[in-house]
Amino acid sequence: MVQFHIQPDSEIPASTQLFNQISFAIAARQFPPGYRLPSTRQLAMQTGLHRNTISKVYERLEAAGLVVPQVGSGIYVRALGQEETRPRQRRPAVVPVHRIVQDSVDTLLEMGYSLSQIRELFLAEIDARQKAGVRVLVTVPRHDQGAGELIVQELQQLLPIPVELVFLEDLAAVLDGDTSATVVTVRYFASMTEAVTRNRDVRVFFIDIYNYQRELEVVRQLPKGSCLGLVSLSSGTLGVAEVMIHSLRGDELLLVTAQANDSYKLNAVVHRAHTIISDRASGERVKAAIAAARHELIRIPRLICCESYIDPQSVELLKREIGLTEDLPLEAKAS
Repeated sequence: MVQFHIQPDSEIPASTQLFNQISFAIAARQFPPGYRLPSTRQLAMQTGLHRNTISKVYERLEAAGLVVPQVGSGIYVRALGQEETRPRQRRPAVVPVHRIVQDSVDTLLEMGYSLSQIRELFLAEIDARQKAGVRVLVTVPRHDQGAGELIVQELQQLLPIPVELVFLEDLAAVLDGDTSATVVTVRYFASMTEAVTRNRDVRVFFIDIYNYQRELEVVRQLPKGSCLGLVSLSSGTLGVAEVMIHSLRGDELLLVTAQANDSYKLNAVVHRAHTIISDRASGERVKAAIAAARHELIRIPRLICCESYIDPQSVELLKREIGLTEDLPLEAKAS
């Protein structure tokens, strides 16, 4: 079970600390779709929080579209988009593909469709997916433009098709003009994205974020009294990271943050921090700031650039979703 850390005497409310940590665990797929969250009793024992506080955190998670309660069973991570039918694992070398097709056809026949109608349904769905795959729209709220820029930069390097940033506030108007696109966002913005796309014939794909385990281990190992700098394009990422690191280390570390395009704050981070963790998109700006201030620095800060913002396996699933993966040999063998 993922371990949560709460600083009880912090100025940051304990509920916010727990909410951010669970949200991150879901966004980074440490808690995958369908996963049953710990009971309020289990979390109370682990964190020392009152069960009523934990219940309110779960209510916030439900309002954010991240979890769904099942009466008498518990709280489960919501499956989003096509996750109910899309396996997370790579499929095995031999798959009874013919059985999957047969079962699908049998189900539609039982519903009253003819074979010719079923053929048209399959072809129409494939055509719709291929059409949507020619354009990717990354959407985030306007206030966290940096998160969108991070996603766009990484996808532009990985996908051979146009990738555009559209703010959630503008998404409805864009989709009114052209629905031939795949909308991509992260789980943090699930409820807002669903509110816009719910009654529209558009495909939505929720990507998973990188789990940052390597970077969190660095944070755990920093000596007490160290000054840690965080640099990112995304203000939202900085806010979540700040709460999580504070929950993990409390007042043992001095934390300074900066968005990469804020030269004043970035310069302050470079001058004060012993260690700087940045997203990959901000790495070159941090290096340039360190180089420019080198003659003023008593010690050169250690810079750690995160590997990515998007989980690599999530990108592979997106490629498959929009038809950009190479064809695999068809297998007609039973497992």
